[in-house]
Amino acid sequence: MDGVKLTKTRIRAGVWEGVLSGTERAALEVRHLEAEVTGVTVAQIPDRPGEWAVRVPIPVAALSEGVQTFLIRQRDTGETLAHFTVITGVPMEDDLRAEVDLLRAELDMLKRAFRRHCVETLG
Repeated sequence: MDGVKLTKTRIRAGVWEGVLSGTERAALEVRHLEAEVTGVTVAQIPDRPGEWAVRVPIPVAALSEGVQTFLIRQRDTGETLAHFTVITGVPMEDDLRAEVDLLRAELDMLKRAFRRHCVETLG
């Protein structure tokens, strides 16, 4: 789906907010540590066809010491549209930890997809 874009607008009061554009169908999922985040809302923006307001509540249980990365993906394709990172408990010395955590989450997703592909093609 070329042209699908998710742009962060802000994080406020524990809610990540963004605008999804370039699609007529807005089905998203948000993952943190392999678990789906609940309470995600996607609502069409009035008078702006093809644009959707996305709200992701950051679960209190996810706020633990260290780096926590959330992946926002299209539900039907699994394509990652955006991610956001929350760092708590330690000073942010460098954004490198967030990048490594994102790479780990993406690698885990790719491993699952590859295993699923192998199962589907072998039998």
